Amino acid sequence: MNFAARKAEDRPFDWAGLGWLFLYFWYFSGVTQLLIQVTGTSGFTGFRQAFLLSGLWLIPVLLFPQRSRGIAAVVGGLLWLASLPAFGYFLVYGQEFSQSVIFIMFESNVAEGSEYLAQYFAWWMVPAFLGYALGAVLLWTRVRPVHLPRRQALVASLALLVALVGYPAVKQGLGNDSFEAARDSFEKRMEPAVPWQLLVGYRQYRQQLTEMHELLEGNARIAPLANLKDANAGLPATLVLVIGESTNRQRMSLYGYPRQTTPNLDRIRDQLDVFDNVITPRPYTIEALQQVLTFADEQNPDLYLTKPSLLNMMKQAGYKTYWITNQQTLTKRNTMLTTFSKQADEQFYLNNNRNQNARQYDDDVLPPFERVLADPAPRKFIVVHLLGTHMSYQYRYPPAYDHFTDRQGVPATVTDDQLSTYNSYDNAVLFNDHVVSSLIERFSGSGANGFLLYLSDHGEAVFDPEHPQVLGRNEAAPTAPMYTIPFMLWRSPQWRAGHPLELGASLGRPYSSASFVHTWADLAGVSFDEFDPSRSLVNAAFQPRPLLIGNPYKPKALIDFSLIKPKARSRDMDVVSGESAPDKRPQG
Repeated sequence: MNFAARKAEDRPFDWAGLGWLFLYFWYFSGVTQLLIQVTGTSGFTGFRQAFLLSGLWLIPVLLFPQRSRGIAAVVGGLLWLASLPAFGYFLVYGQEFSQSVIFIMFESNVAEGSEYLAQYFAWWMVPAFLGYALGAVLLWTRVRPVHLPRRQALVASLALLVALVGYPAVKQGLGNDSFEAARDSFEKRMEPAVPWQLLVGYRQYRQQLTEMHELLEGNARIAPLANLKDANAGLPATLVLVIGESTNRQRMSLYGYPRQTTPNLDRIRDQLDVFDNVITPRPYTIEALQQVLTFADEQNPDLYLTKPSLLNMMKQAGYKTYWITNQQTLTKRNTMLTTFSKQADEQFYLNNNRNQNARQYDDDVLPPFERVLADPAPRKFIVVHLLGTHMSYQYRYPPAYDHFTDRQGVPATVTDDQLSTYNSYDNAVLFNDHVVSSLIERFSGSGANGFLLYLSDHGEAVFDPEHPQVLGRNEAAPTAPMYTIPFMLWRSPQWRAGHPLELGASLGRPYSSASFVHTWADLAGVSFDEFDPSRSLVNAAFQPRPLLIGNPYKPKALIDFSLIKPKARSRDMDVVSGESAPDKRPQG
């Protein structure tokens, strides 16, 4: 053993030096994650993963302690540069940097980027960035070599690599059915930390962009609807489709819920056609909207690939189309939604958070909605996709809407541990009422000739009385609140005068939103060879059908919704249950 090695062995371990090294490397991921935690913007997972993954950068300084300051300077400089987008994005938007932001970055041109900088730049950003850089420099001045005997340094480095990368990779590999699923799960763990958020985000961006382009190219090859005729051709019209999220109508006072969760819609009920027997075919957003926005249904689930979508239909009818969304822009799950949005002439992407468990309020859709209403195009079709009452519910409404806080109006089956979640869901419904009624108010105030239709993609189980332990959605264990959705129509005075349609007899019809495209076409006055009046909720030729729910790629698992409805009902107070990931289509 040489003198230097013997000296290293005799030297007491420098725990303080190791702490400063870790704090330095953590700084570049941790500051932004700490701000996210302090402001309550998102959950704890991102902070935890960023904290753990910062330990990877200890490996080179443990292996080469004599070069610690140089290594720390180079690695720190690169991490600082990689962290600037996330830090700056949080300062501007108060949101976590995500793959969706990367999508927008690469989809924007230089001129658009300059506009964003000019719009959001503020004087305080300069000292904020300087302070951020100064913090890194001050921490670097505390960096010093941490010496371990060579063998111990190798063991420690290997242990860090295995614990932070190897074990999670093996765990995800064993816990998933495919390499792609394992890779996606592993990358999700890495994404909160720099520089992985940029590297992972860019790889996923390229992958999802390729898939989206393939879907769009396939959509472009689909033949248009045959013999399409528009009864309103040449007339000014504005038609609005508002898609909600995770909202169970049984928790809306508009549908008889004892708590006043929809006071604004209650006040204008006489202006609304409120349908009280509509269900969704599936309790998951993507799977449900594949049917709602296309000709696909539970018995023909692949028609979305071979038939025009609702967007295609309205463009063929001569409407300028818009998509305003507060859902995440581009994620593994949301590629299909982004594909639908890209079929529109104009898009407004408002939610660039990395995950759904982040504060994102739906009133963000109101300014772009007003902007679109003011567009001089004479015929407009507008889709507004809300985040609605998606869990975690406390992120769906601002503090001013924290109205339900006690047990008044709460079922006795709700435990003390469940009460906060139960109340949060009702508060989310309350804020959703504000957003939907505000959309109607702005539409009405614009004087446009047309109608606005609101429905939710699916419902949600939140400790409802008949299934008091169930939270969320589970297609394998279906219950009514997962499927019972609000479905209502507001028609402008001009539209009512020009289209004197009496809908009273239609309001209680049993209906699945899987047939929605036929109802929308009927309301809009659009007909074509594929139109089936018996599948339109508002047509005199309507024919009731079994309300099929379940995974259409497992036909034997499809059931009639009536089989899960409770025997006892108080108006529309069906009760529900469930929670799990959606069933996937069998491969091959």
